[in-house]
Amino acid sequence: MRGPLDGQFLDVTGWTDDALAEGAALLTEAGAYGPGGRALYDLVPGDPGRWEWTGDIP
Repeated sequence: MRGPLDGQFLDVTGWTDDALAEGAALLTEAGAYGPGGRALYDLVPGDPGRWEWTGDIP
């Protein structure tokens, strides 16, 4: 399943390893909750350089 921000780039310059391991709740207008909603992305197990969409929150 594809998330609303898949294929877009996110500049994580300056993020700590801990912050990168936590994943991110990214603002998006394209998610299930429209403008102001967030798309959740977490690390792919076994591939620490890649995140995958895990759902949307308001």
